Amino acid sequence: MALPVRAALLQAVNGPFVIDEVELEPPGAGELKVRVTASGICHTDLTYRAGAARFPLPAVLGHEGAGVVESVGQGVTDFAPGDAVVLSYFACRECSPCARGQPAYCQRGPVANLSGARVDGTFPMRWRGQPVRSSFFHQSSFATHVLAHQHNAVKVDASAPLELFAPLGCGFQTGAGAVLEAFRLEAGQQLAVFGAGAVGLAAVMAAHVAGAARILAVDVSEARLELARELGATDTFLASEPGLTKVMLKRTRGGVDFALECVGSPQVLRQAFDVTRPLGTCGLLGLPSRDAAEVTLPMMALLSGKRLVGILEGDADPKTFIPKLVALHAQGRFPVEKLSRAYPFECINDAVHDMELRAVIKPVLLMKGGERS
Repeated sequence: MALPVRAALLQAVNGPFVIDEVELEPPGAGELKVRVTASGICHTDLTYRAGAARFPLPAVLGHEGAGVVESVGQGVTDFAPGDAVVLSYFACRECSPCARGQPAYCQRGPVANLSGARVDGTFPMRWRGQPVRSSFFHQSSFATHVLAHQHNAVKVDASAPLELFAPLGCGFQTGAGAVLEAFRLEAGQQLAVFGAGAVGLAAVMAAHVAGAARILAVDVSEARLELARELGATDTFLASEPGLTKVMLKRTRGGVDFALECVGSPQVLRQAFDVTRPLGTCGLLGLPSRDAAEVTLPMMALLSGKRLVGILEGDADPKTFIPKLVALHAQGRFPVEKLSRAYPFECINDAVHDMELRAVIKPVLLMKGGERS
């Protein structure tokens, strides 16, 4: 039987989120009903709010949820009511990429994560009697209760600070995973990060953990660069600095081993590629605008062995990587609290506004009554 819960509905492209009562189905096979304690807001949520999805509205977004399992569906064996969980992206765990240990590239992922529907095309929530897109990343965590799947839930300790760990499911995982999983950066190597937002600063922290000899950070904000230095960056640059690429090449004596584009800009991607040394790797993390973006690269640079790769979710498997980040946080080596600011669920539009103004790095919504009993 469907039960009433509260959700933040997006009813129009670029419109406000409206919190209203919706009906949530009971968990189906493989699913978990989760009482959401906290949910991060990710740049991807804002991109889809701006119409990138092009799917019918209303919809419930959100994909950095964390909370407590209330009930489980048929076939669930690894979770039980009362378990604290962090929610991440869905992967089927059966297709060829999943079998190769690359769940971020799951063949069913585009539908399960980005269509707002389950893999079978159904929706777990109804609003005013009509189904709404409510399985974004198989969670739609801008709600007090959601249906997640056992494949995209990660169990954490019952005493875990879920308000801090919620963003591990996407943004922080993406930045840190790019460094530790995709690049496998080693001590003594150099990394350049373009964009000191949640993803870029997570990459800076991960590079510091890995023992990078030099960590360069680029951003338009001096305040964010100051935070990057606090988190481990050795060199920082304002994006407006004249001759930025030449300055960075001189500082690194010919380029970095790895560079990350965390903005979604063709111009910034070209800068990141240009400061990557021969045989080095430039990774694209930033989500471009809805209009197709293209970048021009020098062919001779590619012939030097330089690589350009796209990286989804940090190439990380949340089942194993999120526990690593939790352990690093416990050691004081991944201080995500320095990036987050909490907002009551009812203030979701204030949080979005602050994020758009770059007044906050990672807003985290706290659901009223979401504290564990």
